[in-house]
Amino acid sequence: MKKYSTLVYLIVLSFTNVFLAHSQTDSKTAPVFKNGEAQIVEAFEDPSKWIRHDLWVETAFDTDGDKKPDRMHLSVTRPYQTDSEKLQLPIVYVSSPYFAGVAPFVDGLFYDVKHELGAVAKERLHPEVTRTGERPIISNSHIKKWVPRGYIVVHSSSPGTGLSQGSPTVGGDNESLAPKAVIDWLCGRAKGYTTPDGNEKVKAYWSTGKVGMTGTSYNGTIPLAAATTGVKGLEAIIPIAPNTSYYHYYRSNGLIRSPGGYLGEDIDVLYDFIHSGDESKRAYNNATVRDTEMKNGMDRITGDYNDFWAGRDYLNDMEPMKAALLMSHGFNDWNVMPEHSYRIYKAAKEKGLPAQIYYHQNGHGGPPPMKLMNRWFTHYLHGVENGVENDAKAWIVRENDAQDQPTPYSEYPNPDAAMVRLHLQPGAPKIGGLGIEKASNPGTETLEDNYSFSGTTLAKAEITDHRLMYVTPTLSEDLHISGTAKVTIKLSSSKPAANLSVWLVSLPWNDEKNSRITDNIITRGWADPQNYKSLTESEPLKPGEFYELSFDLMPDDQIIPKGQQIGLMVFSSDREFTLWPEPGTKLTVDLSATTMDLPVIGGTAAFTKVVE
Repeated sequence: MKKYSTLVYLIVLSFTNVFLAHSQTDSKTAPVFKNGEAQIVEAFEDPSKWIRHDLWVETAFDTDGDKKPDRMHLSVTRPYQTDSEKLQLPIVYVSSPYFAGVAPFVDGLFYDVKHELGAVAKERLHPEVTRTGERPIISNSHIKKWVPRGYIVVHSSSPGTGLSQGSPTVGGDNESLAPKAVIDWLCGRAKGYTTPDGNEKVKAYWSTGKVGMTGTSYNGTIPLAAATTGVKGLEAIIPIAPNTSYYHYYRSNGLIRSPGGYLGEDIDVLYDFIHSGDESKRAYNNATVRDTEMKNGMDRITGDYNDFWAGRDYLNDMEPMKAALLMSHGFNDWNVMPEHSYRIYKAAKEKGLPAQIYYHQNGHGGPPPMKLMNRWFTHYLHGVENGVENDAKAWIVRENDAQDQPTPYSEYPNPDAAMVRLHLQPGAPKIGGLGIEKASNPGTETLEDNYSFSGTTLAKAEITDHRLMYVTPTLSEDLHISGTAKVTIKLSSSKPAANLSVWLVSLPWNDEKNSRITDNIITRGWADPQNYKSLTESEPLKPGEFYELSFDLMPDDQIIPKGQQIGLMVFSSDREFTLWPEPGTKLTVDLSATTMDLPVIGGTAAFTKVVE
């Protein structure tokens, strides 16, 4: 009996070992989640085992004139388990016009801004891009961040760049339809090929059909462009400092205004800068897009908003959008200015889309903390119920905090903010007052345009004829502003055209080496008085006649420390951003009809308390 029991035990043990071995062989490597975030999985972590390959996806358009559908070049980086274990994973997708190189910064690439308003600028140079794109790796960005956490990373070059066919259009429809085609392929709805011209097909058998997109600047614009097509499978996007309207990038309330750091740039300059595609197609692309569509539509004479610009404004294309939006931007980004992110975030909220916004206090770029991005993609791509949709809607980095330590708020702008209307008291050529009380008869004050003085120089000046400055009393306590300040100005010009620039500053100006980006400029804005009626209609000013115009400054959320004064500076040409007409134009401001609305936490009561 004992021998029989032992035999049964050995047989059972043998079968158990076979079963365990079989189970271990059958078990698949899988993503791991902890506290609602995808974790680094050791089995996905070794780059030497990643599978990397490239292919071309066929689109529904032909923009290079060869009468064949353009194909987009993309590369894939995925864990080897997607083959060895037939594992399917979601996609983090990044697209860009920059991956294959850009044109050199040569003298003459940008427009010469030294000319009269309304005059035709001198012709500029058109340098060629030397293509640097290679197969099969388009880019290594984002791979180390996401592949070890259980994602596949896909990169593509945008139309007319690198090994992608077609033409760049800088915001044209093909730059929305190209990433849509890639997503369609990832979801099994479009054709992919092993070569740019061949017929050997390739399928994304390793894709779950759940795609998220991210990127910074132009690379952050493309996720939004794709989302506005409503393409099925694009579940979530994280645009970082995206250009959401090329009009708002190159114009401001009717004014010709360059993006910060690139004086004289315009949309056709950017076209030349990114045109790294097939050399044999460039002449056709240049003639069709740059020298016809752009030349006829961009209008550097009036700066008016027209059909050309409307077609490159993603706010006009929001209706089909379904993707969840986590937006990221810097309040002191004077290249792609913070209005770009807020206008889309606001529209997404109004559509009822899942939306959150992250703002930091620095300049261009700057992604949300990894924790925020991880929770976003974990929920919307992996389907993990981590409650991210119930998190704070706004994440704002306070002035002394690190960028990965934002403060959560229920919304942006802060719901406790209310507009406080401020009036001007005279003081030119020195400094006037800015406060709630309206002066009984403040009269008019005049400034004289001179582009040779920078805005910083004018803001620091005690006495000058080249700007008007109005300041609050010294703050006795910190003052928190949140939202979009608005100015209404009634003015006359001595000439038929004039630049108008407005800065909101914190004084005294801090020139110390340890000064922070938030110490001096609070926010700013620009406008063309000729567009006082609308963005789509400008008319020459009648010298001496007064016109009233209202426009927003850039959105902000900032705590102005006690001991400072808030200053409203009005001047004409902004040396770093506008055209440089011959000095001498005089702008006269009617102080009684000029106001600023400032969004203050606590409203009028809070403002009054700190300036008494």
